[in-house]
Parts: sequence; C-alpha cells; structure tokens
Amino acid sequence: MGDSNAALPYAFGGPAGTGAIKTSPEDFIVEEVLGFEPSDQGEHVFLRIEKRGENTDYVARQLARFAGVSARDIGYAGLKDRHGKTIQWFSVWLPGKPEPDWRQLESPSLRILQVRRNGRKLRKGAAVANRFKITVRELKHDPAVLEQRLKQVAARGVPNYFGTQRFGREGHNVAKASALFAGTLGRADPHRRGIYLSAARSYLFNRILASRVAQNNWDQAISGDVFMFSDSRSFFKPETITPEITQRIEAREIHPSGVLWGKGTPAVSDQALAIEAAIVEEESELCRGLEAFGLEMARRPLRLCPEGFNWELCDRSRLRLCFTLPSGAYATAVLRELIDIDHSDD
Repeated sequence: MGDSNAALPYAFGGPAGTGAIKTSPEDFIVEEVLGFEPSDQGEHVFLRIEKRGENTDYVARQLARFAGVSARDIGYAGLKDRHGKTIQWFSVWLPGKPEPDWRQLESPSLRILQVRRNGRKLRKGAAVANRFKITVRELKHDPAVLEQRLKQVAARGVPNYFGTQRFGREGHNVAKASALFAGTLGRADPHRRGIYLSAARSYLFNRILASRVAQNNWDQAISGDVFMFSDSRSFFKPETITPEITQRIEAREIHPSGVLWGKGTPAVSDQALAIEAAIVEEESELCRGLEAFGLEMARRPLRLCPEGFNWELCDRSRLRLCFTLPSGAYATAVLRELIDIDHSDD
C-alpha cells in the first residue's frame, strides 16, 4: 500500500504558482445548499447558522445545551470544519416545548441567519451542494499560466479527487484501515471505524483516478466505461461509446466514473475494467478488508465540474474564486490545479 498523501498527477501540467488560504475566516466562505425547502411546519426547528472558527460538532453540542435537549435531537446535513466562515443548517427537535430565544446564542463566532420549521429532522446527506468563495493571498505566480489554468478548469473541470483531509494527518487513516483489516488495530468505536473504512475506499478511488489522469482519459469515454450525472448516485452503461455519449460528456452532462470498492461485481468492462483491476490487484488487502466489513460497491464521477466558476485577480498577490460543487466534492480538488497551497483543507 502506498502513501495516501503521495502527489497525485495533475490534469493540466501543474499549478501556476503558490499561495495561502484561510489567513482569515472571510477568505474561505462555504455556504451549504439543501436539497429541499423547509415546510415551515412541524416539531423540528431549522436554524441557518453562520459560524466562524467553530466545527459542526461543537455547534451541535452548543445547540443541545442551549435548547435543553439531547445531542441526538440535533440534526445537520454534513460536517464542516472550523476553518473559515461556514453557513449551514441545523435542526433542533422541540416536541411540545417552548422555543428559546435563539438570538441569545449568538456570539462573535456564531450568528443565527434564519429560523424555520420542518416536520422531519435534518439528516446527513440532505445537502446537495456547497457554494465556495475563496480568496488566495500571498500569490506568487506566472500570470499567463494562471490565466490558462483558470480557463482550463472552467472549460473541462478537474479530476474528482478526494481531498487529503479525508485521510487524516499524514495519511494515517489508511494505515489504520490496514491495521483494522489485519486485526491489529485494537478497539475502535463505530465512528472511528467508519472514518478508516471511508479513507481506504477513497484512497483506492484516488489511485484509479490518478491512473486515468496519467493516461489523459479522466474526462473522456473509454471502452467499458459506465457514466454518472453529477447529482445522482446511479449510473448507466451503454452498449458502445456512441457519438451521443461523447457529445454528452463534452457538454458536461455525464461523466466517466470510478469504483468505490466493496462487495459486488464490477460494473465496468474492457479497458475501464483493466485500469480498475490493476489497482485492485496491487491493493488486494484493502479491497478484501472492505468486502469483509460489508461495504457494497458504488461509483463516483471521475470528473468534477464547478458550477458558476468565476474568478477575479484583485491584484498581483490576491485571487478571488467563486464556484459551487456537489456535495461530497472537495474545493481542494479545484484549487490544486491552480495554485499550490500546502496547508489547505476544506
């Protein structure tokens, strides 16, 4: 097994320079987009919260204490880290209880933007997208190369790599998964175990995608490919790669996909299967471990196309980027093609 943090190949030849993000919360703004509209009726209070320098779990615990409810009565769609400024939804179950004055919860690091009601708890996975506003500072770059990279990302998208934060500090989560599979890890609670399993799956996907990037077919159809839409977990496999399939890929309607390993039969065949099988053979212990823990095979698009991608070079040392990504995608996958930012994480 290799290093999960090892350098992954770039789609367009490498970044145009170096820079820094998250020098202040305003430099990294993430706004969560739910896949539905709260009904404004029901026992669950939905709170749209702006937080700075606080992670999701911490805010959820604050809400539980403030409302006098159990932690399990708090819902949220996804985890957001404490870096930057994040706007996300939380739900608080208050069946027949008086609603507190949420404004009293506000602080320099937390603001209540909206209060609504809904009949059901906010569940993980309910967010369909995240909007990013990112300012890169201390920019040292080749202007011509940066302009070219920005246009390439806008036109073609980027490889849909899992971000390095998925793998923990220095990639240790993949090593922990190996120890788990070998029976040498010791006790691990279900939450930690889930993190290790996800890291192993993500590592395998990144290796398969890296192989496609190296062959320059990560955003093109090859024989035996199966295809996905950005906003769906389902996939389809055409009998042959027709001009219509090629046209839909060029229009960014569909994307070639890679396997998220688990139990089951590979959906791909021919050339696409050969690429996946080569990685599976090299990483057979990880693959067998994921199967033994009961994970089912799934697919993930190989290509990530930022929506509404626009940029502004404020001055020679400052770049502002705005774009929207589907849930589960990483802003660092976009940034790494443009600027080398060593300490970034989503």
